[in-house]
Amino acid sequence: LATRRFPVMASIAKKLIPLADRVLVKRVMAQAQTAGGIYLPDAAQTKQNEAEVVAVGPGARTVEGTILPVNVAVGDKVLLPEYGGSTVKIGDEEFNLFKEAEILGKFE
Repeated sequence: LATRRFPVMASIAKKLIPLADRVLVKRVMAQAQTAGGIYLPDAAQTKQNEAEVVAVGPGARTVEGTILPVNVAVGDKVLLPEYGGSTVKIGDEEFNLFKEAEILGKFE
């Protein structure tokens, strides 16, 4: 999991490893400034539906016991639903834990 691109994310992933088909993501920070240069207060910023995958579980298990692999990998950019998931706080960072089926899509 540790790569040069995501050294901080890799250390966080070592602290929490999702089980089954769960995916740990970090939401992209909301833009604090408009295109015209006006700064937005925190209350006016909307929750972002884009996130980066930080850690991935091994996958869901079928009735026969085989593991179905997860379709996302660490470092992928994904589209999240507006509501759902579980908020997890690790140190000063806030993350969200989603089941793979709740993730709407993956950006290329």
